[in-house]
Amino acid sequence: MAMTRWGILGTGSIAHKFAGGLLSARNGELVAVGSRTQESADAFGEEFAIPRRHGSYEALAADSDVDAVYISSPHPMHKANSLLCLRGGKAVLCEKPFAVNQRDAREVAEFARANGLFCMEAMWTRFLPALVRMREILAEGTIGDVRMVLADFSFRCGWNPEGRLLNPQLAGGGLLDVGVYCVSLASMVLGEPSQVTSLAHLGETGVDEHSGVLFGYEGGELAVLVSGVRTMTPVEATICGTEGRIRLHHPWWKCDRLTLTVGGSDETLDLPFEGNGYNYEAEEVGRCLAAGKTESDVMPLDETLRVVGLMDKIRDLWGLKYPME
Repeated sequence: MAMTRWGILGTGSIAHKFAGGLLSARNGELVAVGSRTQESADAFGEEFAIPRRHGSYEALAADSDVDAVYISSPHPMHKANSLLCLRGGKAVLCEKPFAVNQRDAREVAEFARANGLFCMEAMWTRFLPALVRMREILAEGTIGDVRMVLADFSFRCGWNPEGRLLNPQLAGGGLLDVGVYCVSLASMVLGEPSQVTSLAHLGETGVDEHSGVLFGYEGGELAVLVSGVRTMTPVEATICGTEGRIRLHHPWWKCDRLTLTVGGSDETLDLPFEGNGYNYEAEEVGRCLAAGKTESDVMPLDETLRVVGLMDKIRDLWGLKYPME
């Protein structure tokens, strides 16, 4: 099996999770890290026994011993950091949201395509065994025609106006941080909606503390989505069809079991994942690179652009625009 040599750009909490996931990846190894300071790169490198430790993002992008880079920087830096690594000839796996808005996302996607480079949004949930099995059940027609998607992802963070969750300078708020999971699920199951309706509570800092989104589709299907960072919700998802339903158990975005209900009978499937789950998206990148592919069939760039564009429409309805836009 061909091994992908990984570098991680950034050393925050999500970078730690991805580094931990790589320990369980069958076709990838972590060989480099890049940070804005040498001290941070050295500390992260020591923690994960990483041989190549760069004190700048530019040095990581230029490292010839790196095949792919995972972008773990804050939301507003995703575009610049992705382009930096793509210009260095690296495959890119960029943490969600792929970019703050569709304009920035499109610039990254077009550059990757023009230069024949692999690029993918790090929607790791799609690659977990439970979500893979869910797609198989839908493809088999077991629950009939899908009519509705219900999904929520909201939690209560502490009050920190300067932190990334509530700071508009960091593109804070619930939609881009966790609502993207719900929008992406609806997109994966139902495609592009013909109608978008939404309401949100914009808090003291001006970002969305909680919101509700309703997507309508040409065939009458609906997606009802809730997200936020200052309100606790069940964090479950249900796919409802004409003949049954699929329930993704709490917390659905990293669930290891689902319940299939058909004809009044419930069947719960245990679908545990290896490692911490981040290994599956890394393995997808490795498979695509080994096959000479520049995009993933499971998380293609066109769908990423659709998801980011839908979040643009939702924020337009709220009147929420970030300072960097």
